[in-house]
Amino acid sequence: MVDTAALVGTVSELLADYAHCIDSDDLERWPDFFTEQAHYRITTMFNHDQGLPVGIIDARNRNMMKDRVAALRKANIFEPQRYRHIVSAVRITGQSGGLVQAEASFIVVRTMIDGSQDLFLSGRYLDSIDLSGDRPQFVDKLVVLDSDKIDTLLAIPL
Repeated sequence: MVDTAALVGTVSELLADYAHCIDSDDLERWPDFFTEQAHYRITTMFNHDQGLPVGIIDARNRNMMKDRVAALRKANIFEPQRYRHIVSAVRITGQSGGLVQAEASFIVVRTMIDGSQDLFLSGRYLDSIDLSGDRPQFVDKLVVLDSDKIDTLLAIPL
């Protein structure tokens, strides 16, 4: 029998660590949350509901994620900003072998360099997580945004 409470705890801790990594601007560590061949994609609810594969960000392996972080640090020009994630309770939606599927809602508050804050984005994480290794890692992380409108460059991972 599967201990759902233990799974929820493991996934909740993974999501808390993941959000903390982004919120504390420790982005060089961000790709380590993923398996080598993981897929990370941000899309809108409209595209997701229509089955459209279009992604705002679409990284198909850990090396692409590392390249994204390097570009953020060295090439991209954007107004300095910080994120603060608030992640809902986790819902386990499936399990097979060492993989678990989970869903959680999130909101991201963005703070700009002038101190202004706004509710930047909301949505949900649809995750497939490998629990078979030393630590849980995302195999597939689909970030589905509630809105099609993003008011500025989406530079930092969600």
